[in-house]
Amino acid sequence: MGTPLGKFIRAKRDSIQPESLGLPSRGRRRSPGLRRVDLATWAGISVEYLARIEQGRDRNPSPTVISMLADALRLDPSERKHLRYLAKITSGECSVHVRPVPPPRHVRPSVRQTLRLLEPGVAIVTNRLGDILAFTSGYQSVTSGTGLLDAALPNLNRYLFTDLRARTFFVDWEDVADEQTFDLWQAPSLENLEWLTAELTPVAGPDFTRRLNRHVVPRRGVLRLHHPAGHQMRLLRETLELPTDAQQLVIFLPADDQTAESIEELQRQSHGRLRSIS
Repeated sequence: MGTPLGKFIRAKRDSIQPESLGLPSRGRRRSPGLRRVDLATWAGISVEYLARIEQGRDRNPSPTVISMLADALRLDPSERKHLRYLAKITSGECSVHVRPVPPPRHVRPSVRQTLRLLEPGVAIVTNRLGDILAFTSGYQSVTSGTGLLDAALPNLNRYLFTDLRARTFFVDWEDVADEQTFDLWQAPSLENLEWLTAELTPVAGPDFTRRLNRHVVPRRGVLRLHHPAGHQMRLLRETLELPTDAQQLVIFLPADDQTAESIEELQRQSHGRLRSIS
């Protein structure tokens, strides 16, 4: 049985064409991408050791080995960060069974006050599991009529994979689903990740499980929305990490004048206020 670390390394190896590293083409092969022997050579480790890592038989490679693999795979900074994280959770100390528990939902008063200062802008406080913990009236206006905030405890992943309206609201649904699923690997704790995936997997279907095990680092671009009222919006996202809370403050900014006008019109139609969900 493989590990998240091994699956990620194998996926990246399969995505690399030998010619891109100056290696000769091997002709038609059963497996795509770079051969295991070639990656092991570039990383300066044995083929047998690389096989053990990929197959989950070695769960504790040293930081030096992880760095050499990152160099050999030509990983960008985001991918390197993810590789180190997977090495951490795959290590022996993290391989024991974890008890699924929900994450804390408390939002500190000072964070709520910061959110109020952003009114009437579009902003939320969320965590890596996709829980929407607090939001401005602007966010409520932009998502009005979409069903995203209808649940007592709204969650972006649950909405994306279980509510058909999400596939219309998020114009680039595939990209957003990739982003949200990838962020689950940065969950507040393994216990929290187990809790959400155990709850979501049975109802989300293969679209969710396939992404969860793919480990493709998403390229986050402009967020495009199609509001039920007919507004087409393009939003830029600025994320401020709140490390002591394992939460993020996400601010959505209009990418063009048309989007700014649409947000203003939606705000006139919906007079909401800041909400905190606990």
